[in-house]
Amino acid sequence: MTKKIIISEFMDEAAVQWLAQRFDVVYEPDLCERLEALSALLVDADALIVRNRTQVNAQLLACQTRLQAVGRLGVGLENIDLAFCRQQAIEVIPALGANAAAVAEYVICCAMQLLRGAYAASSEVAAGLWPRERLINGREIGGKLLGVVGLGSVGRITANLAQAIGMRVVAYDPSLDAEHSIWQTVGCCAELDQLFREADVVSLHVPLSDSTRNLVDARRIGLMPEGAILINVARGGVVDEAALATAVLRGKLAGAAIDVHVQEPLPPGSALADVPNVILTPHIAGVTAESNARVSHFIAQHVAEKLNRSATPQ
Repeated sequence: MTKKIIISEFMDEAAVQWLAQRFDVVYEPDLCERLEALSALLVDADALIVRNRTQVNAQLLACQTRLQAVGRLGVGLENIDLAFCRQQAIEVIPALGANAAAVAEYVICCAMQLLRGAYAASSEVAAGLWPRERLINGREIGGKLLGVVGLGSVGRITANLAQAIGMRVVAYDPSLDAEHSIWQTVGCCAELDQLFREADVVSLHVPLSDSTRNLVDARRIGLMPEGAILINVARGGVVDEAALATAVLRGKLAGAAIDVHVQEPLPPGSALADVPNVILTPHIAGVTAESNARVSHFIAQHVAEKLNRSATPQ
């Protein structure tokens, strides 16, 4: 019997075709919005491939009878009920490291934009205005201190890129002991508050958990130097969005880049809507043409390996 794979969100077409040559594949990128249809398709599916919008929980999987794997086109697993999957002997496969370079580039690009502050003036210049006086005090990224919160694969590549363009880097990651080799090249902050007091740019790279929810609250934002920048490519719940908006509006922070949000898409009246010097993007820091291909082929190959192993007599 041919194994069946359901893909509920967008995936690189070449990876989809590679799977379709080997398995019975149902690829409908909007299935994440049609949960009844998705649940019905999972009744006899062997694998499910998702991004971050599909909520893989007991309700969705209630009718499945033979699911063996959930492939995650990314690394965050907050949308997957890991305990339930373990209970059902369903292997969860994240694309570890496959989009790290894209996220790191996003961080450095946003830091440059927000520090320089000159790249949103095109319409004024084209209209014959000349906002030169307002824009001549932009800041260079070289020599600035980047504080990296979380030194997983993304945090480490971000630190490397930052150092390559002349930034100094400090980091906070309590999961790494003091003897870890990373501290030979990156400054270690023993306390998170210390990092927030010192860094010109803070970049967040932690999963959302009970310990990281509202990790960056009004108090911690208040520790940051005047004119600092905050970049969140972790998860929306890590940052108190209302406190961040207030800090930018009052001039405490020079700006922020937020790719992940408490509610996605943003609801009407979001605290960060229309706040100047805030870059808002729709959870795409890790998605480029290149990273989508890498992530998609990584998951395609690993899901195929899982299904092929299970089909081999022991």
